[in-house]
Parts: sequence; C-alpha cells; structure tokens
Amino acid sequence: MLLDFLRRETATAPDTKASATGPVMAWHGAGRVAWSPRDTVSLTRSGFAGNPVGFRSVKLIAEAAAALPLVLQNASERFEAHPLLALIRSPNMAQGRAELFEALYSQLLLSGNGYVEAVGGAEGAPLELHVLRSDRMNVVPGADGWPVGYEYAVGARKHRFDVGERSLICHIKAFHPQDDHYGFSPLQAAAMAIDVHNSASRWSKALLDNAARPSGAIVYRGAEGQGSLSADQYDRLIGEMESHHQGARNAGRPMLLEGGLDWKPMGFSPSDMEFQKTKETAAREIALAFGVPPMLLGIQGDATYANYQEAHRAFFRLTVLPLATRVAATVGDWLAGYVGEEVTLKPDLDQVPALAGERDAQWARVAEADFLSEAEKRALLGLPPLQGDADE
Repeated sequence: MLLDFLRRETATAPDTKASATGPVMAWHGAGRVAWSPRDTVSLTRSGFAGNPVGFRSVKLIAEAAAALPLVLQNASERFEAHPLLALIRSPNMAQGRAELFEALYSQLLLSGNGYVEAVGGAEGAPLELHVLRSDRMNVVPGADGWPVGYEYAVGARKHRFDVGERSLICHIKAFHPQDDHYGFSPLQAAAMAIDVHNSASRWSKALLDNAARPSGAIVYRGAEGQGSLSADQYDRLIGEMESHHQGARNAGRPMLLEGGLDWKPMGFSPSDMEFQKTKETAAREIALAFGVPPMLLGIQGDATYANYQEAHRAFFRLTVLPLATRVAATVGDWLAGYVGEEVTLKPDLDQVPALAGERDAQWARVAEADFLSEAEKRALLGLPPLQGDADE
C-alpha cells in the first residue's frame, strides 16, 4: 500500500519484447529531470492556485468529465453488476467515483500525467483505487527504454512500485512530442499567457493601492528660478507623501503644498489604457489551451459561438468527451488485466444532457433505416447485441 513506505517488494520485471529504439530512448532520458524549468509545482501554484481562469478551466473540465456515467461491457453484453463496476462506484473509503475521477482528471490537466494505484486484490479485482500526486512520482526507465518501476517520494521517504505482469500503477499521460516518459500539460502551453494575466492583475492591484489614480509629479520652483530642494526639505516632503497621501485609505484626501511646490497630474498612457484588453486576451489564450470556450468562463469580447448552448455542446464534444473516453478506456484496460476479461469501460453518451439533440437526431436516422437489421442498428449505436442475437 502507498502509505506503508517501509515495505519493499522485490518483484522483478519479466523478460518481454521491446522496441529496437528503446535503448536509444533510455540513453537519452536516463539521469535527467523530465520537467522543464516551469516545473509542475510552480505552474500549479501560479496557473491554478493563483489564476482564476486556469482554476476555473481545470475545475470545469474535471467536474464535467467526472460526472459522466460510465458503462462496462464486452462483445456480447453490457454489465449491470460486475466486480469492476462495484470497485469504480466505491474506489476507497474516502472517495466515491466522482471524487476519484475528478482528482485524476485534475492531475492530468495540471501536469500532463495521472497515476492510479491499485491496493490489494492479489486474486481478482483490486480492493481499492487511489489517485497519486503526479509531482511526487518519477518514472524509472529500464535498459530497453520502457518503465520498470515508479518511484513515489514524500520528503526523504520513497516507495517503489515495480512494473510486473500486473502493474500496481496505471499511468495515464498526455501526448508529449519531446518526452518518452511524461506527458505535456495545458498549463505548460499556457505558461506565457498565465504570466501576462497574473502581471496584469498585479498592476491593477497596485493601481488600486494608489487610489486608482495615475501617478503625478510634484514640481518645485524656488525663488529666483531655483529648482532643487535641500536634503532636509526633500526628506520631509517624502515622509509627508508616504504618511498622508499614499495608499487606498488616503484616497481623495486633498494635498496641501507649501510655496514653490506644484502638483502636475499625469494621465493614463496608451499602454495603460490597453492593459485591460491585454488581460482579456491572455485570459482567452488560457481558456484556449484548456479547450474551454471563453463564453463559458464569462470572458468578454468572445463571440465564437452563437449562444451559450452551442458553446456548451462544443465544450463537451471537443474537450470533455475525448478526455473522458481516453481515460476510461485506459483505466478499464488496466483493470481488465486483474479479472482476466476483455471488457471495455467508456462514458455513457446516452446520459449526457448536453448531447441530447445530437442523440435524438442519430436515433431517428438509425430507426428510419429500414435496410438495417436490429442487430446492425444496435451496433451503429454502440450497444451490445441482444441475448438472442448473440446466441445466433
């Protein structure tokens, strides 16, 4: 089990066939840090915990994907009761199905990698499933380039999961064109836009701290054109400005200037006036990296979709369903190895409200196709054949 760090399993990976390019990958990737300088922890802190657009994008995708009902079926039937279905409905004592998959989808979106641990179940289905933090997990590549283990580190303690005939770890990763062992996260693609958005927010905060007014200049014109203050006069003026005229609590307070001092306000420059547009552009780029229509995030100025309903349908069709289908298939295939059955785990599209219009149109077209048999119609709709058809 994960928390039992003192236990060490000594299982060794069996000899398997390997790709001819494996040794090249192992030599290229061995002994180096897989993450770029924009590491997972820093990106999560700035792009999720410290950015409302990134936070809402991840939550929107993870919650929508985790709420999709899942079905388990094989070539001949769709199961209503199965050990794997029972495990998915109640994966552990602290989480249900939605909580487990929400954590898995969030880890995948934030780091490009998701790790699920199987606990117990030496014979048959595992007893529990747990999602592990991706920033604590390292892949251990073998001589042939394929992973021979996973190392989970918490502080100074480490626990290794060996990859055998049935791995205790299911590693789900997004496509990365330059890494053989780790995935590429949307946060990395949106890193520059996140920096711009966060910098714009800090600029707005600094402006509010200055009473939401542009800066100005105090001009000193002394007697006979003298234009410089003595050291004591300068220090006294700075002290009065800091204590009586700076900060939000002094907003609107009149300024009392002595003889020879004149206040020259400075208006907003064109670059200052464009700051809000720059921030909105950065917000749209962050949403674009995650695949969330900006309209769903309340970002102004985006009119890609005619209405909210179209944006919602596109969000499910282009972002949520591809992610949920791939993750469910990977987890289902991994769990099928424990029970020794060829089963498929996938989202039940018939229960997605956002796709109700498309589903009704598809069912109507299939129902009107008189040249198709009932078995062919069920196959087109992704349904297993009836028991009588299967026997035939």
